[in-house]
Amino acid sequence: MVAPSELGDFLKSRRAALRPEVVGITPHPSRRRVTGLRREELAMLANVSITHYTRLEQGRAGNASDGLLEAIARTLRLTDDETAHLKDLARPAAASSRPAPPRVAHASASARQLLKAMTDVPAVVMDRRNDVLAWNHLGHALLAGHLAPESPDTPGDRPNLTRMLFLDEQYRELYTNWDEQAQLAVAALRLVAGRHPDDRSLAELIGQLTMNCDEFASLWAQHPVRTCTSGVKRLRHPLVGAMELSFENLVIPATSGQRLIAYTAEPGSPSEAALRLLGSATAPEARDPATVRRDVTASPVR
Repeated sequence: MVAPSELGDFLKSRRAALRPEVVGITPHPSRRRVTGLRREELAMLANVSITHYTRLEQGRAGNASDGLLEAIARTLRLTDDETAHLKDLARPAAASSRPAPPRVAHASASARQLLKAMTDVPAVVMDRRNDVLAWNHLGHALLAGHLAPESPDTPGDRPNLTRMLFLDEQYRELYTNWDEQAQLAVAALRLVAGRHPDDRSLAELIGQLTMNCDEFASLWAQHPVRTCTSGVKRLRHPLVGAMELSFENLVIPATSGQRLIAYTAEPGSPSEAALRLLGSATAPEARDPATVRRDVTASPVR
């Protein structure tokens, strides 16, 4: 469960990041101990009661209205994702006094059929925590060829792409811009945690990463919030070399946050050639990996 301090910490982090001069306040240098906005300044600019705002920052304003939250969001210049996160934290869904044990998610038969049909496109199905529920042959070869292909089929062995990004050295090395990917991963996880404060498995994942990775703990403490539905992945695959792949993150209807992520390369590009080579290299009748590596060096992605 997200503690009440999550709301206060989020608001404090955004107050601290907003300099008074940006919103028209000229601070007296000898009387100011903070670089960001004070509580009373934020309340004044948002035209809300300082008492009401203080209660909100302390996690004691469960009936905060949309008008109040939107006024604070505008004053803090929050993004749409950050505004949605603020509302999730300020008005969490009522929790049961006896939370049900987490349900084990599975990819549907139709989703698995779709993955199997996508023979030339790497694709995976994940739940809201980024546990891999299923992947096709090329998706496995692209992201986690060092893991058993059947690992998503056993809940206890399922790969989690966020955990792997921070704790699996081979997966970390796949990304040429790891720092950027890490920031995006933490920001997306923050958004999910705000929407599902009673998800015990999600809380356990966050706790594990916080305890075992200083980089994750540092990023988590900054309270980044951002959704990521599409973009470009810059990879250096150990078998076929550099690739730039576009991805689309598609929500699967009638599921609890399951998504299908598919990766594609620009037609005619070296990345497309590398992706085809990866498919042939990892097929049952694959050539010797050393031959594949020699072939791909002829057209690397710059």
